[in-house]
Amino acid sequence: MALPEVLRNRDFDLYWAGVVLSQIGTRGAVAANFYQVYALTGSVLQTGLVGAGQAVALLLLSPLGGAYADRLDRRKLLQWAQAASLVVAVALSVLTLTGRVEAWHVVLSALLTTAAATFDQPARQAIIPAMVPKRLLAQAIALLNPSRELAVLIGPAMAGVLIAVGGPGLMYLVDAVTYAVLIVVLALLHVPPLQQSGPPRSVFGSIAEGARYVVHRPLITRFMALDLSATVFSAYRVLLPAFAIDILAVGPTGYGLLSSAPSAGALLATYTVFRTVAHSNRLGRVVLVATALYGVSALLLAQSRWFAMALVAALLLGAFDAMATTIRHAAVQVDTPDEIRGRVTAFYQMSSRGGPAIGDVVVGAFASLVGPVVALTVGAFGPMLVAGAFWLRPNAVRDYGSASVPEDDDVPGTRGEPPAAEGVDARPVK
Repeated sequence: MALPEVLRNRDFDLYWAGVVLSQIGTRGAVAANFYQVYALTGSVLQTGLVGAGQAVALLLLSPLGGAYADRLDRRKLLQWAQAASLVVAVALSVLTLTGRVEAWHVVLSALLTTAAATFDQPARQAIIPAMVPKRLLAQAIALLNPSRELAVLIGPAMAGVLIAVGGPGLMYLVDAVTYAVLIVVLALLHVPPLQQSGPPRSVFGSIAEGARYVVHRPLITRFMALDLSATVFSAYRVLLPAFAIDILAVGPTGYGLLSSAPSAGALLATYTVFRTVAHSNRLGRVVLVATALYGVSALLLAQSRWFAMALVAALLLGAFDAMATTIRHAAVQVDTPDEIRGRVTAFYQMSSRGGPAIGDVVVGAFASLVGPVVALTVGAFGPMLVAGAFWLRPNAVRDYGSASVPEDDDVPGTRGEPPAAEGVDARPVK
């Protein structure tokens, strides 16, 4: 069986491997952050402060990170962001292993790491079209998203084992090593320089240009709203320590497995996701169904009283999230010209990454009043209701067709023509 064409690209293969390894460390460290704060404080509300630190960094710095991703060498920007995160991981590891760590140290580390990621993530997404032909862009993203889920599968599970063996500090040390590996991998890539379409603007002028582009693309703004409905209302990750320790009584190892289960579900759905993105011309409807079923899965998790049932619910969460996320990300990347891609990606990550962080705060605070079970039960109806509202009337999301591009628009790193009508694919649903 022949490899997909996108995997016969040396630079993409190197980049893919480096990103997966780095994400394994990052996701393991995030899981360790939540567990460590809950272990130190016993408070779901204070555990949610990890998400608050992430949200502050994402909302304040994402537009700036996107502007620099469209102005600077994206590979070097990635290396500097990884280096900053490496320093934070080493510092938190030392504090933890020496027994001097406090909850606020962990929250601060989450804020600083996310601050670095606000420069990392736009460049990380925007560099992909410079490595692969645009006709293969949707396929590349369809592979990268499950790879991210592989990292979320391995990272938290590894965190659970390392916490049980040597405490969270050991996980943070491994995280630092993965950052170092990606820095080296980036140095080996051959990436063409970014082509500017005109004289450079001021940083704030560049941010404003990116904001105008997003505002005038109904498909992007509505995808952001749909994303937020799931990640804010059904923010389950902040509740997993309480479920694992207090409700299911499975300890750190069970917590690691429960945290990894959504990614296992995403990986099991990889083939279906890849085939759907490549061949379906009704992707908007697929996104809406997947979002609604994500809410149903969150409701199942909230009502689980047996570990096996909770694992099944978490598997389903990952599968439906992978389907919706892959389609949304591919649509945004295909819809956006290269010279503005970093800024658009930055604004989009304010929902795709900021939503879960805000959800940690909101759901964590709500759970501190009514308990984790009631909090997730109520929140699970959010994505169901929003997806239903999008389904009932014509709009850019429901009418979205496919993430394909014309065959002749095939040069990596070049600008493609925008879609024919208001951000909706030029080939409407038949």
